[in-house]
Amino acid sequence: MIGLFVLSGVSDVFAAGGKSVEPLVTEPDTYRTDNYRAPVPATLKGAQVVDVGAAEDLWNAKAAVFIDVYPQPPKPPNLPEGTIWRTPSHESIAGAHWLANVGYGVLSPEYEGYFRAGLERLTEGDRSRPVVFFCLRDCWMSWNAARRALSWGYRNVIWFPDGTDGWKELGLPAAQIKPVS
Repeated sequence: MIGLFVLSGVSDVFAAGGKSVEPLVTEPDTYRTDNYRAPVPATLKGAQVVDVGAAEDLWNAKAAVFIDVYPQPPKPPNLPEGTIWRTPSHESIAGAHWLANVGYGVLSPEYEGYFRAGLERLTEGDRSRPVVFFCLRDCWMSWNAARRALSWGYRNVIWFPDGTDGWKELGLPAAQIKPVS
């Protein structure tokens, strides 16, 4: 017997004995604005969704621009005078471009402009150029960023939900990267 339980837009399917089989997350009608590290849907309307193998094929063929949307931790506002702040390092897919902080559900005008300009530059103005968006596994920021690119008219949006977690688990090439300025 299989039972279906719906909690906060997330469905869990339980097999007999109460063992969780696979969470089913419904694709929302709008951007996710909270709890960004949570199970994500398997789909993104208008985008191609790829697994690690397909992402690796695109990477090997240099067939797409890889965009990491992992957030960059901000400098703490109340550091004592003279404290040296070192931005934490970030390891990503080798050759990826880090557009930090563009995956939030609501973007400030500054970050929206940064995101639009970054996409324009990285795709050389070609809205049909394949663009792979990723973050970490179970991170809504890549889903939000890919959805936003679709809304801006990008026609070859690819979402890689396993992100750097899935990439590194297979021992694929990774490198320290810095945010695109």
